[in-house]
Amino acid sequence: MRFEAILFDCDGVLVDSEPITNGVLCAMLNEAGWPITPTECLATFIGKTVRSEAARIQAHTGRPLTDAWMAEFYARRNVRLAAELAPIDGAIDAVHAVHARLAGRIACASGADRQKVEMQLAQVGLAPLFAGRVFSGHEMPATKPAPDVYLAAAAAVGVAPARCLVVEDTITGVTAGVAAGATVVGYSPGGAGHGAPEALRAAGAWHIIEDMRQLPALLD
Repeated sequence: MRFEAILFDCDGVLVDSEPITNGVLCAMLNEAGWPITPTECLATFIGKTVRSEAARIQAHTGRPLTDAWMAEFYARRNVRLAAELAPIDGAIDAVHAVHARLAGRIACASGADRQKVEMQLAQVGLAPLFAGRVFSGHEMPATKPAPDVYLAAAAAVGVAPARCLVVEDTITGVTAGVAAGATVVGYSPGGAGHGAPEALRAAGAWHIIEDMRQLPALLD
């Protein structure tokens, strides 16, 4: 198939943000009374919004998930991201290559809040390549694993979902891309924070790459 557009997830695909965000969340959950380990926290929240797990958090902490708590989480997270964030290895070159090949028909479709996504893209120098084509699940009727954010991104680049390639690294994200009617490539470099190849395939990924530098060749 000749793909006419590529729609990227952000966290874990373009930027190596998951260990940072997970570290802040794990610390705050422990402070709130839930003795969860970093590994358990990552397994519980990977690919999900914190608010979507509000009932689970309340069950473990005995406290409701308040707007004030979320505001503190965002603030602490953003401080660490500003200080520590780096791009996924090979992502910068891959995005530049496919942007040129596809005449700019790329978009970023994330389950995270817009402020975080745009801040991260700017920090690693990718913001100009995605200008006007950044989509947040927080702004959709439903976030991932629902397809809404990918449907919006496909519409924005003017390409039918069936002609789009989605790049995802979690089961939640792969599920969203498949539900949108796109072809999904799973990014699975190994290590914590990314779905295992077999899990991504089971969720519907068409192909698995271990290095973002392999992405442009999928357009051949």
